[in-house]
Amino acid sequence: MLVLRTKSTTCYGKKIEVWASERLGPLVARFLLQPLTPEAMLEFEQALQETLRELGRELVEWTCNALEPEEAEDAAEHIRVGATGYRRMSKKTPNRDVATAFGRITLWRRGYRSWDRDDGEPMRFPLEEQLGLLEKTTPLMAGLVARRMAEAGSTQRSTLDWLSRVYGLSLGATRLRALCKQVSDSVEEQRESLQVQQLLEWLKQAQDTRGRHKPVLAVGRDGVSFHVQGVYEVGSTATISVYGRVGKRLGTVYLAQASEPYQATLSAQLSSLLKATLGGWEGRPPRLCYVTDSGDAETRYYRQTLRKMEDPRRPGKRLEWIWVVDYFHAAERISIMAKALKFTSQHAAESWGRRMRKLLLKPGGAGRVLHSAAAMRSRLGVKKHLAAEFKTAVAYLRKRTKFMRYDAFKRRGLPIGSGVTEAACKTVFTQRLKLSGMQWKRGGANVILRLRVTLLS
Repeated sequence: MLVLRTKSTTCYGKKIEVWASERLGPLVARFLLQPLTPEAMLEFEQALQETLRELGRELVEWTCNALEPEEAEDAAEHIRVGATGYRRMSKKTPNRDVATAFGRITLWRRGYRSWDRDDGEPMRFPLEEQLGLLEKTTPLMAGLVARRMAEAGSTQRSTLDWLSRVYGLSLGATRLRALCKQVSDSVEEQRESLQVQQLLEWLKQAQDTRGRHKPVLAVGRDGVSFHVQGVYEVGSTATISVYGRVGKRLGTVYLAQASEPYQATLSAQLSSLLKATLGGWEGRPPRLCYVTDSGDAETRYYRQTLRKMEDPRRPGKRLEWIWVVDYFHAAERISIMAKALKFTSQHAAESWGRRMRKLLLKPGGAGRVLHSAAAMRSRLGVKKHLAAEFKTAVAYLRKRTKFMRYDAFKRRGLPIGSGVTEAACKTVFTQRLKLSGMQWKRGGANVILRLRVTLLS
């Protein structure tokens, strides 16, 4: 126990009372009795930090070791886990490498061996299970490590260095990866319920705001390439954002998945999250919009899932989803057409492109842009080497005209750009999984992605 007492000393001619103990007293007194300088203050803080951490380490170690009875007769003779029974061992054994937020401790715990020694069941240590140790790491320390691994710019090496420098712990790469996987698996079990809770809270805020629009629940998804086992593959990310009555975004939750055929896992997670959120919402229904580019995965999800999704609160009735093809992807096609047309100068091409991008936001904008492009092609012609690109850009706008009614979308308070989802590709993937020299296995990438989307959401 830490016992404090007072004693008097003199510092700069003034008598002061110093709270001291066997460890802290001399440290404080030494600081007070020396000339006051920035260097002295630095040394005092460093020494105090180390002393307090050591006191915390000893206290955690003593407390945890006092949890189990010392005598074997005072502990349960048998325990049962599922269909397997276990017999108490006569002596405690040490786990000398338990990582805590104060440093490494030795935990003396009693083991229980399976009744049938030939069944291959490992020995169980109830105390470790009750304390929630993961890879010999306490819950707080496991959470700190997982959070550090999920942060932007983090790497395995930087995390190991941080653990050694700040906590005096040496985990090793294998143990670090195993710990992150266990935390990631645990987080994934709770992710949906926590994200639903957050979305419902934002919907309540959106409903309480003032403005002329209905609250909006906006969904987006996109792909991003990253290095997987020596080749570049496309991972996927999805976002669900809540907008208030004046069109202000209140918040976003994220989903992400490493590369897989047809992005099936991400689609299943996104659908489940949407149904749980809309099923748990008790207020007036928000407007629902799907803001993406029109890639294969994005189009398939709209046609096969969103368009057919039933209202969780009204079985048999479908939800009304509005698909908004991202304005900026459409604007890129206009730039391609401007470049392909045989304008007399680059300035003339850019001027036409600016007018068309503004026209795209007007009523009937996509049709009017196509009409102008056709007239310009008839008048000026198209550069031969860019003819295919011009044709593709025209086809892109023509096929998606009904999803580019930006004037009507804006009047209803809907977002017309997928910037939130585009930013998610950078925030979720690029800032963590695409640092210099990084390459991943799918399993390892998914571990970090699960931790990262939970942190960001």
